[in-house]
Amino acid sequence: QQAGDWMLMEHFNAFAQYLHESGARGGDSVSSTNWFMLMADRRAGVGHFGVRTMLSAEPLTVRGCGYPDLLQSGELCGGETIHDQQHPHNLFMELAATYDAPLPHASNGLRFQIYGGLAGEPALGPVSFPHRLSAMDNPLAPIAHHWLDATHVTFGVITGGVYTKTWKAETSVFNGREPDENRTNIELGSLNSWSGRFSYMPAPSWALQVSAGRLAEAEARADGGPRVDLTRFTASATYHYLEGENVWASTIGWGRNAEAGGLATNAFFAETNFTVAERNTWYGRLELVGKTGEELAIPSSDPNAVDANTVGKINGGYTHFFSTWKGLKAGVGAGLSAGFVPQELQAYYTQRVNLGIAMYATLRPARMAR
Repeated sequence: QQAGDWMLMEHFNAFAQYLHESGARGGDSVSSTNWFMLMADRRAGVGHFGVRTMLSAEPLTVRGCGYPDLLQSGELCGGETIHDQQHPHNLFMELAATYDAPLPHASNGLRFQIYGGLAGEPALGPVSFPHRLSAMDNPLAPIAHHWLDATHVTFGVITGGVYTKTWKAETSVFNGREPDENRTNIELGSLNSWSGRFSYMPAPSWALQVSAGRLAEAEARADGGPRVDLTRFTASATYHYLEGENVWASTIGWGRNAEAGGLATNAFFAETNFTVAERNTWYGRLELVGKTGEELAIPSSDPNAVDANTVGKINGGYTHFFSTWKGLKAGVGAGLSAGFVPQELQAYYTQRVNLGIAMYATLRPARMAR
């Protein structure tokens, strides 16, 4: 909507959910995952100036260290490694500004963009899972999250790039530290990390990206030792098909984390989301990830705490959306999941295959419904 010289845009997505994961490391949770985004844009000289913010109420709506998500890992809570749970996101997920304009004396529609903020996302990885159309109806975060798009909440970032209608090249400097368990503050630090990303659209329905970054002091250790430096590589391809009220969105991706002086582990995922007549949505995701014993909180006395173990997860489900009401689109849905562990980890998870269920209600703006 227009407000004087400003064009205002907003979007949000919210789930109210019951989750159950089976096995010795499973659990039950009633929680809400959610985010709200507000963007404002206006002309400024030959270009456009914009401000944007993204907030989440998850510090209040997700209790404890997170909601059950078997084989998930990443960050610390209470001095211990968060494992088999997805941590809540921060209150401030983005507080940033952008400036976009044609590149002087350039031909072929070449433009430049500058982005920076107290909280934001560097040029590293694919579109983060809360915003991917192929993941938007899935209530579970990917267990490959910390190999691909975990930097979508970064406290301190500056990005510059050039682009045309078909490609974009960008680079960032940013604070490489992951957020701590205080989810309501802004944890600024030195811009000690860097990344670069190249994106290409060979056709309107396809989006490809490759990226790499060096993350300094990225991960804290549960034993209180020095923080871990990481080199991260990612590649992904996304396909969107739109025909009237029907939408099909799919993404495949690969990520690699190489610890300084330590192991290098890989993650692969494929996910899809298919909506018919803006009413019925089916979704699914398949993942294979190499996770170390430290990431899964395997006791250091166990030989399996030294090496990486390949774990997997499959989940899928269905959402039914109701008719639009006062500009909102509400839906209800359910999903099933299965987490797979190697025989070496069975003692920690009860079974080699552990099942999970999800039941939820969801709400978003109608104009963004598929």
